[in-house]
Amino acid sequence: MNAFFSAAGLLSLGATAVFGGIVLYKLEKNHGKIGNKAIYSIALLFLGEVYCFSSLSYFWGFSLFSLACIISHIYLSGQEMLPVDQKAVLITGGDSGIGHTLVKHLDELGFTVFAGVLNEKGPGAEELRRSCSERLTVLQMDVTDSAQLKEAHRRVLAKVKGTGLWAVVNNAGIIGFPGDGELTSMNIYRQCMDVNFFGAVEVTKTFLPLLRKAKGRLVNISSMAGSSPLPNFSAYGSSKAALTMFSGVTRLELSRWGVKVTLIQPGGFRTNIQGSPDQWEAQEKDLLENLQEDVKEDYGKDYIQALKSVLKSMSKSSSTDLSPVVFAVLHAILSKHSLALYTPGTKSYLTLCLSSFFPIWVSDAFFKKLFSLRILPKALQKPDPPNKKL
Repeated sequence: MNAFFSAAGLLSLGATAVFGGIVLYKLEKNHGKIGNKAIYSIALLFLGEVYCFSSLSYFWGFSLFSLACIISHIYLSGQEMLPVDQKAVLITGGDSGIGHTLVKHLDELGFTVFAGVLNEKGPGAEELRRSCSERLTVLQMDVTDSAQLKEAHRRVLAKVKGTGLWAVVNNAGIIGFPGDGELTSMNIYRQCMDVNFFGAVEVTKTFLPLLRKAKGRLVNISSMAGSSPLPNFSAYGSSKAALTMFSGVTRLELSRWGVKVTLIQPGGFRTNIQGSPDQWEAQEKDLLENLQEDVKEDYGKDYIQALKSVLKSMSKSSSTDLSPVVFAVLHAILSKHSLALYTPGTKSYLTLCLSSFFPIWVSDAFFKKLFSLRILPKALQKPDPPNKKL
């Protein structure tokens, strides 16, 4: 009889079952979310145990299995969440999309939520007031307006008093109209930097004293465009790359204060950031009216008009299920051992791996194939061959 069917092997199997059951129960009680990674980890632990005690001697089987248990315990302990206890959280960009969904979810869990919105009288803000608890506070908060940030800070300070803020989630962002870097207007570059980078920096600086008081969490929502060079998104990608570096630097600096900094890099999720067909038409018109004539001639009207297809394609291929992003933010806010980086969405992790580990010519070929337009600029198109007389 091999080691697996011995008393020690069966006892270890029973211990693993009890261990896995306790872990899953605790994770389920932790805000009702177990997470696939935890399930996969326990499943692998069972398979590893079967291998260790069926294929190896008792000594090596027990040694390897014990090591697997230690590693699993370290990983799964990171999935354990802190209690909510009405912790105070500030979220920017709560009018729609990820921010709107996140405000609702955290309010349901019992957080005291401050929802920063671009328009406190808009439909998004009104819907939050209707659907959320009395703990919710909606704040007029254009992240590019210093006066509004100061007023928001005053209202938050009056409510949290001496407890401070447990978390600040910099979610507000814009994408702008896609296009080659040469076609993209300086206004789009400035708008992306103002909202996606400078806005997040000023929000962080404004509320950091309250974060440090609570030894809380700073969560910055970036994009896969912030770590990978995606064609047609030079303005958006540059602003998110700046936010990515800002997160890394502040993570090192704020660790001495007990504040944890996390970067969320979503990929492939459909939100209002892509805009609407009416907005695309207006942005295209503005681009054509303000473009230099020689540049307009070289690229051609057909190429410029095809840029809308980038946003259309993004909208169609993106997932409407925002739960992976919401859970990543929740884990960053409440986990005892939150991560420095989360990549919800398979596209985000794939692009990060391509940019980080593959030769540049491989990643360049992939990104050009996947994200570039199918039409060439007018000046690069080959002329049609003349008709030959038969």
